[in-house]
Amino acid sequence: MPHFTVVPVEDNHTSNYDSLEGINWVDYRDTGQGSRDHNDTVSSDGHGQHKENSPFLNSADTANGNDYYDKNLALFEEELDIRPKVSSLLNRLVNYTNITQGAKEHEEAESAEGSKKKIPKAPSMGTLMGVYLPCLQNIFGVILFLRMTWIVGTAGIMQSLLIVLICCCCTMLTAISMSAIATNGVVPAGGAYFMISRSLGPEFGGAVGLCFYLGTTFAAAMYILGAIEILLKYIVPQAAIFHSSDVNDMDSTMLNNMRVYGTLFLSFMAVVVFVGVKYVNKFASLFLACVIISILSIYAGAIKSIFDPPEFPICMLGNRTLSRDLFDICAKTVVENNVTVASKLWENFCSTANMTMETCDEYFTHNNVTEIQGIPGLARGIIRDNLWASYMEKGEILEKPGLPSEDVHGSLGNLYLYVSSDIATSFTVLVGIFFPSVTGIMAGSNRSGDLKDAQKSIPVGTILAIITTSLVYFSSVVLFGACLEGVVLRDKFGDAVKKTLVVGTLSWPSPWVIVIGSFFSTCGAGLQSLTGAPRLLQAIAKDNIIPFLRVFGHGKANGEPTWALLLTGLIAELGILIASLDMVAPILSMFFLMCYLFVNLACAVQTLLRTPNWRPRFKYYHWALSFLGMSLCLALMFISSWYYALVAMVIAGMIYKYIEYQGAEKEWGDGIRGLSLSAARYALLRLEAGPPHTKNWRPQLLVLLKLDEDLHVKYPRLLTFASQLKAGKGLTIVGSVIQGNYLETFGEAQASEQAIKNMMEIEKVKGFCQVIVANKVRDGIAHLIQSCGLGGMKHNTVVMGWPYGWRQSEDPRAWKTFINTIRCTTAAHLALMVPKNVSFYPSNHERFTEGHVDVWWIVHDGGMLMLLPFLLKQHKVWRKCKMRIFTVAQMDDNSIQMKKDLAMFLYQLRIEAEVEVVEMHNSDISAYTYERTLMMEQRSQMLRQMRLSSAERDREAQLVKDRHSLIRMGSLYSDEEEEVVESVPEKIQMTWTKDKYDAERKNRHNAPQNFRELISIKPDQSNVRRMHTAVKLNEVIVNRSHDAKLVLLNMPGPPRNSDGDENYMEFLEVLTEGLERVLLVRGGGREVITIYS
Repeated sequence: MPHFTVVPVEDNHTSNYDSLEGINWVDYRDTGQGSRDHNDTVSSDGHGQHKENSPFLNSADTANGNDYYDKNLALFEEELDIRPKVSSLLNRLVNYTNITQGAKEHEEAESAEGSKKKIPKAPSMGTLMGVYLPCLQNIFGVILFLRMTWIVGTAGIMQSLLIVLICCCCTMLTAISMSAIATNGVVPAGGAYFMISRSLGPEFGGAVGLCFYLGTTFAAAMYILGAIEILLKYIVPQAAIFHSSDVNDMDSTMLNNMRVYGTLFLSFMAVVVFVGVKYVNKFASLFLACVIISILSIYAGAIKSIFDPPEFPICMLGNRTLSRDLFDICAKTVVENNVTVASKLWENFCSTANMTMETCDEYFTHNNVTEIQGIPGLARGIIRDNLWASYMEKGEILEKPGLPSEDVHGSLGNLYLYVSSDIATSFTVLVGIFFPSVTGIMAGSNRSGDLKDAQKSIPVGTILAIITTSLVYFSSVVLFGACLEGVVLRDKFGDAVKKTLVVGTLSWPSPWVIVIGSFFSTCGAGLQSLTGAPRLLQAIAKDNIIPFLRVFGHGKANGEPTWALLLTGLIAELGILIASLDMVAPILSMFFLMCYLFVNLACAVQTLLRTPNWRPRFKYYHWALSFLGMSLCLALMFISSWYYALVAMVIAGMIYKYIEYQGAEKEWGDGIRGLSLSAARYALLRLEAGPPHTKNWRPQLLVLLKLDEDLHVKYPRLLTFASQLKAGKGLTIVGSVIQGNYLETFGEAQASEQAIKNMMEIEKVKGFCQVIVANKVRDGIAHLIQSCGLGGMKHNTVVMGWPYGWRQSEDPRAWKTFINTIRCTTAAHLALMVPKNVSFYPSNHERFTEGHVDVWWIVHDGGMLMLLPFLLKQHKVWRKCKMRIFTVAQMDDNSIQMKKDLAMFLYQLRIEAEVEVVEMHNSDISAYTYERTLMMEQRSQMLRQMRLSSAERDREAQLVKDRHSLIRMGSLYSDEEEEVVESVPEKIQMTWTKDKYDAERKNRHNAPQNFRELISIKPDQSNVRRMHTAVKLNEVIVNRSHDAKLVLLNMPGPPRNSDGDENYMEFLEVLTEGLERVLLVRGGGREVITIYS
């Protein structure tokens, strides 16, 4: 978007606000910025997002006002350091202008005065000059002069009125929606694109902006083709370069002439626009005058035809219309010197000047030649004959019903002598051709930067212009149908009236008024389109929402969009090469209708959402009108040309998706974001009704991450595993805990959140991030488990890492936090997944071409173990792995029947997997198991006896607290804990009392006794049994699954008595020893998979 600037207003008197506060100027910027330019206070961020910089008060500017603050504003003195006073804010708003910067003319850029910085003039254009007349000039165009009479003759007055009504209703409803959007706040120079993009977001804005640009570009091609058609057919036909020897091939020759002259005209107009826009603007009023004079001449000619209709006789052969430019006298014979001789018409039909009938055309010999009045006039009642449609096929000869005619076929070689239809016509074709004559309603909004009061002028001027043009079109339909003969109306190029422009036959005082006027008006409209289209493309490019268009945001030093003009010329040349006005018109109709559709959609969305910022000054709008306008636009698109409509929608859709995936992120407060919020709210309220059905259950993850001292994710493979499991589906929340006080660690929390978001983007995890600050890590985790999610959109599965260094660390917080988290998930009825050795898990770029995913189904967990491998295999990393399911049979189980039942169960689940039943025979507890249990309990006992005295414990806690106050990052539950044991300083000054001395001596005397107890300890039988299970299971699993790519295993629950927590960790270690990748899974207490459809 063009940059705009706030400027101070030069005034000899001091502003009332400033004098009141004792301040000469308030700088609305950070004092850290070196620039002191007051014209920079409202700026653009380079991406088209106009913003006001941070309103910091400059201390130097406020030095003289400190006494005033101390007296009256002392309560707000801290606020005034970062926020402006109301008086200063209002002063800036009063002096605001939205004039675009740049686009100086060459003379200004090259002169010394032009190079100096000037204060732009305030906008001063009113409704008449700024909106009404430009809209009239853009709406009235080539279709009115070249095709309106043909549309009336072909469709009849009734259907022509319907065509005009539909098209004008479409633009009127769009103008109402546009007025509501344009009056909802200040609209910087940018027009329709700015309104749509800021209302519907960058994706819709970019798609519709490019459609609007393409429509404007093809409009330039259409206007140029119209000008060439007027030039070569009605002004100087002899200027044609190509001439056909075959009289039946005149159309293709004419198209080639239009291509050559159209290219020359386009090049000339592009040079004029490149040299300077001011030349175009200077002649704009002249072109508008040509349009108005031409329309007035039509009305004058219609009134004159009441009492003195102009003489334009039409020559008819039977009921067929003859092309008048090939002969002069409408008769078969003429009398010269009292001798009857063959006329020119006879020679054309009989190929000889002799009066013999043998070589004459059969139709010519059987029918008489008559002459009828081409313009009977307003009082002759011809309107009755023109009420109804007369659609024709391509090549069909124009016939007048009611004239006598012998029904015989003539020679096909003489078809060029008749007036025939050049294209097949229908109601839908005529709608597509006529619609460009009602476009141009955006001209006022495009000039919003030059309007004195845009919020008043745009609605009034645009709606008045549409009403005016609609009345002209309705009256033109009636006047043409009431004044002109039907065959003349259907004669597109005026062949029956000696190659005269049909609408010119009705004009007064001369047909040349219309011919010259329409030629200059179409040239002017082409220039206006070539001027506006590059600026629109430049505005889109400067918004930086479509990366490959960035080059078109640059231009000459004076702001002229040179590269955009070049692209516009190339695209317009495509329209010129089509060379047919009737073919180009439906193309630009599609693009304009697409633009109007989204204007109506923007208004409807904003109205229905009732966003707080939606407060238009224009009150005469309603969402139902906007939806009606949107539906009408969509209907017109498919009525005009369904295949063009599909192409336009595909182009817009491709642009939308491209911006969505490749474009820059923009936050414009658009309605689509509000629509998303409303849809999300509605969906969340629906989800609140109850838990999902088993068929809809999928793991909604809460991934607990650990950060290192530099606030980086320590184990990003946890996120990789989550992305492989989810594949973009369902909910993923990534959480982390920072230990400390929220007020002190707020910055660290924000930095941590950003680091996690960056890693999520790298690992392609689509989800949300939440970092909380808590005094204790375990409390923070509990808060995350309880409070993450919203309504029915909550997590049902927790993923956390394994605390690897728990054995080596004397700090028990690592494994205590881990076990506490397991207990929290169990209490919350959530599923739990613990990937062990997560650093060995594959990245998203790896591919397993073979291998197995083994499931060891020990206890039923609701089907989690069945579902997880199926979900993993949806990802390309695991897709080629085969699934194996192992289950354990005891002595009293029938292993063969178990295998059959399990296979049937998997068949009903529609899961393909190999099934194996492993028999575990009762065996005596081995010496290894007993020894392993004994070592475990001795270690636990030793750690309990090594507890420090109360004084030492307090001292150690203080030292640890002092160390951690520098880092404020508590050791977290996930993966390797910090293996840092604080060393006791060599010299510590302590005050010894007698009690402390006695206690120390007692501890020293008890040390040997404690050691003897440690040696004589006997292991607990329940621990021995648990260790036996772990050892035996581990032997079986390693034996069967040592080469598996992933092993999924039921995770046993923690002991009810927290005294055995450390033993529980040892059991888990023994259970998973010797396995490369293990996923410990714990169900959430509900069924997650079903055999039913």
